[in-house]
Amino acid sequence: MDLLRHLRFFVAVAEEGHFGHAADRLGMTQPPLSQGVQRLETRLGVTLLTRGSRGVGLTTAGAELLPRARALLDGAEQFEEEARRQRENRGAVRVGVVAALSDRQVAALTAAVRAAAPDPAARTVIITTASTVDLVDAVTAGRLDCAVVHHPALIGALQAGPVRKIPRSLLVPADHPAARRKQSLRSLAGLACATAPRSHGTAAFDLLVDTLRIKGLDPDFLPAAGDRDALTAVAAGRAFALTTDPSLEASGVTRLPAPGEDLALRVRLVWQEPAPPDDVLAAVEAALRPEAPR
Repeated sequence: MDLLRHLRFFVAVAEEGHFGHAADRLGMTQPPLSQGVQRLETRLGVTLLTRGSRGVGLTTAGAELLPRARALLDGAEQFEEEARRQRENRGAVRVGVVAALSDRQVAALTAAVRAAAPDPAARTVIITTASTVDLVDAVTAGRLDCAVVHHPALIGALQAGPVRKIPRSLLVPADHPAARRKQSLRSLAGLACATAPRSHGTAAFDLLVDTLRIKGLDPDFLPAAGDRDALTAVAAGRAFALTTDPSLEASGVTRLPAPGEDLALRVRLVWQEPAPPDDVLAAVEAALRPEAPR
């Protein structure tokens, strides 16, 4: 007996409240559907449904078992989906990145990893964008081969490459005095700082807070995972932001040099043993160097 198939029969009838409607939903005729539910009841040793002139209802046992049946079916679908991903990802290089990297940087990193293969046409590169916390978890669990994460960060037992400093520009509202006078960070008082939330990487967030305070600025913070959210907040006149994209332009936004190297984005590559292929690690590291094309 195909238990999952018969559970689908039960769930469909329970949700439709009618054998005919459930049969239409499942793309089958009513007699085998009714027989299938009866076989399920026989196997389980309980009556799941009441049948009557007014339609179909749930027995006490049926009402209690319906959520478990749905959970089993959902779990089976998730299992098949994960198997599909594993099948499609076989032989692929899975790299994670934080959203603070610009689209150009991620594209350059992807191209570098693919080009480094002995046969680039045969290599698939899958990029996942997530927070540092989630990326560390994914690498630790083996769902990613390596990841570019914020520094500093708790990386547990993962291996890590050198810290890379990626220059950033300052984004300010075009109608803000700082956009015309190119004043110090103190002139941004009153604006929030649009940046990734603290939950994405506690240590890196706290370092940014400390750096801004040293420079005389103690702003509120608006959550902005990447450049799109940051640009929206800046264009609305609510915030300033930092970006690693040296050519980022947007209406209502002025880009200025960041006041100080200490506001550069600090990232590093992490992986677990056994390490990914050497060419993969070398390609990612090369793409993160300041002189790499971005």
